[in-house]
Amino acid sequence: MKTVPSLIHEHELLAEQKSTNTLFNAHDVIHDLKHYLPAQAPLKDFIHHNTLHAFQHKPFHQAIHEASTIFGYKVSLTIDEYREFYQSGRIREDILEKVIEQRKGTKQAKEWKEKLLTWKYNASDSPRIGFLRANWKKYYKIDLDSLVHPILFRILCSYLDQGIAMWNFPVWQNGFLASLKEMERNSFTSFFRKDRAKKMLLNDECAIDSLLEMVVGDETLYTQYLYDQQFAHQGWSGMVSAIEDQPQTLVDPRKISLHDLIVFELLLEIDALDFQFGNDWKPLRSRLITHPTDLFAPVPFTSYDEAIAIWQEAFEWSYYDQVLAGIGLQKQTHKNISPKSFQAMFCIDDRECSFRRYLEKFDPACETFGTPGFFGVEFFFQPEHGKTYTKLCPAPVTPKYLIKEAGTKGKRQKDVHFTKHTHSLFRGLLITQTLGFWSAFKLFLNIFRPSMNPATASSFRHMDKYSLLTIENKDASHRENELQIGFTVEEMAIRVENLLKSIGLVKDFAPVIYVIGHGSSSINNPHYAAYDCGACSGRPGSVNARVICYMANHPEVRAILRSRGMEIPAEIQFLGGLHDTTRDEVAFYDENSLSSKNQEIHRKNETVFNKALDHNAKERSRRFESINSKESPAYIHNKVKRRSVSLFEPRPELNHATNALCIVGKRELSKGLFLDRRSFMNSFDYQVDPEGKYLFNILKAAAPVCGGINLEYFFSRVDNHKLGAGTKLPHNVMGLFGVANGIDGDLRPGLPSQMIEVHDPVRLMIIVEHFPDVVLKTIQKSPETYEWFINEWVHLVAVHPETREFYVFREGNFTPYQPITQKLEAVADITPIIEVQQDNLPVYLLS
Repeated sequence: MKTVPSLIHEHELLAEQKSTNTLFNAHDVIHDLKHYLPAQAPLKDFIHHNTLHAFQHKPFHQAIHEASTIFGYKVSLTIDEYREFYQSGRIREDILEKVIEQRKGTKQAKEWKEKLLTWKYNASDSPRIGFLRANWKKYYKIDLDSLVHPILFRILCSYLDQGIAMWNFPVWQNGFLASLKEMERNSFTSFFRKDRAKKMLLNDECAIDSLLEMVVGDETLYTQYLYDQQFAHQGWSGMVSAIEDQPQTLVDPRKISLHDLIVFELLLEIDALDFQFGNDWKPLRSRLITHPTDLFAPVPFTSYDEAIAIWQEAFEWSYYDQVLAGIGLQKQTHKNISPKSFQAMFCIDDRECSFRRYLEKFDPACETFGTPGFFGVEFFFQPEHGKTYTKLCPAPVTPKYLIKEAGTKGKRQKDVHFTKHTHSLFRGLLITQTLGFWSAFKLFLNIFRPSMNPATASSFRHMDKYSLLTIENKDASHRENELQIGFTVEEMAIRVENLLKSIGLVKDFAPVIYVIGHGSSSINNPHYAAYDCGACSGRPGSVNARVICYMANHPEVRAILRSRGMEIPAEIQFLGGLHDTTRDEVAFYDENSLSSKNQEIHRKNETVFNKALDHNAKERSRRFESINSKESPAYIHNKVKRRSVSLFEPRPELNHATNALCIVGKRELSKGLFLDRRSFMNSFDYQVDPEGKYLFNILKAAAPVCGGINLEYFFSRVDNHKLGAGTKLPHNVMGLFGVANGIDGDLRPGLPSQMIEVHDPVRLMIIVEHFPDVVLKTIQKSPETYEWFINEWVHLVAVHPETREFYVFREGNFTPYQPITQKLEAVADITPIIEVQQDNLPVYLLS
């Protein structure tokens, strides 16, 4: 039996379908509109993605130019900024000349170089978006946005609220528009100031085309009007669209659609016009003298756009050329020490780049690997006493498995002054006069002595260290909400085999093999999920690390692997852990499962881990104004820990800032280079995977995940106002699902300025160690993956594993590339350099 809200919504859709309109179809327009709106999910599921995903089917430079012309986005640095980089040497002259020749030919090279360096370009064209609705102000002298947005945003925020408000939105279960109707029927007050819009809502006289006929009056303008209207608050519209498509992203789900939002906003506009002009006003079309340019009309590629493209390519290749030269200039003097003292798997995350380097420095006999931080085990996780499931795998994956936590040892701490009783009249007064003063004193104390408290978002609280996990499934019928609880032995074996073969760890196992997930800790930081593991849907990877270790240690799993040619001796043990990248701390799990011999080895390894963490904190500190990087590693590490829990610290860590590379290959490919924490690193051995079976899975994930991270940083850096979130300092958390500036502002998509201010906006370059023909066949297997490379949203370079020659992927083919850089500075110790430098560092050879 259909519910009232579904019948109402169906009635409205049928009304639109029965319309005699032939030029405008509301359903199709909304479908297309959703594609262009920001796709950022609520804060708890903040996962990086390509901000301009709607243009990804086009070549990069043409696509960003169209996005700029249509929507007014700033999509690159300015000409003056590029010229400053050229003058300072960050854009090299030889690279610039090479890029000019590639794009314009030898004959025009001199002319174009002169243009790039001296011409005055006019880049002040007005965007197409918003042009039509601007005529309300031009001809009617009315600002519809200021009359409509405040009430619209407050109603949306109240309806979607996830726990800030003391009272739920009335009758929210019926869906957004149906709830508003119910409230209008039964309330003494109204959302509307005049009767007409209210009656239309109550009488279901609100098909979108009918409302647009009243407001606009010309069917050829309806589509453009809706784009103008929704992009006047693209953050709210994008959030509604994301929740409509993925309602599970809200802990407390809400039924809402972009269709309902548009209907209600059109009714508010009609009401605002009625309030200002009575019933005598005429549609917008009646005052228009000329039609605006169609939003998606062809966009010419001008001389200015070509100049931007050349400068951007030169900026990027000034860095890429160093990296490729460094790979070629390495002397490959790193001895393959055997046996290994320990082996450790980390997430491919660029923040693990330096940590792995220090582990290898302080223990040359160890071996480190990189792989996506969910470690190939996809599932939902339910903490003990938790009411909801948490997805711990990449966002596009829908798991069929559930891991449940039981037997937790500790209780969650609570701040007693954070209680709903503070809002009642008498108890609130009493609590304010008692606990309120204690709270104020603790806040004052925190200024001088920051410390962990119950409000801290700590990666170590994601899972109790001593809890039990339901990993093994011995009965396939053991299910909950259609999810299988745990994995069967065969399913475990498949995942362990895939993980080990994908990173090339198939022999010469160390006594203890660590699997280290990562997470982050911070306080007063709405974007905390962006600091955790993207491969775990913005959560720490601790549960995944424990799960894969349990699987790899299982005797029956090892028996299956043995039958498939992979022998893991019984004395070899896997041990899970979590690296908190903000505090530079590592916690290990299930240490009691180690044999006495391996426990002794583990204690020695812990000393290496702790020393590496100290030095990693020191290297990170060079970016922090409040820390003197010349102090000792241990002293700096303590300051970094205190800094991570300071209420007044807008930069607990810089996360993925400066990311520019993704290296897919053996560790030796980059082990002799200092890459300044700018590279994702995915271990891969072409000899284990000659046909590219595992490489396909790696690139299928690396392009959207690493490329998505890179492009969100790119666009948040070049346009922090529209494509980023602006500065954190005035951010107001809206309903626990988004941030806005003030109480009535638009939701801010993208990243705040404190996360991107040191970032260089360069596209990701993926470097793959395999034969070019195998790489080409691999990326062509999936159109969604191939799109990233053929349209150059990320660059792709193949390193021939035998000749070590480079091949750059351009226009569908790999072409040889010879680095221009002939020499790089070699350093024995990077410490003196990081102690005095805050800016991005060049590539160094580590001697």
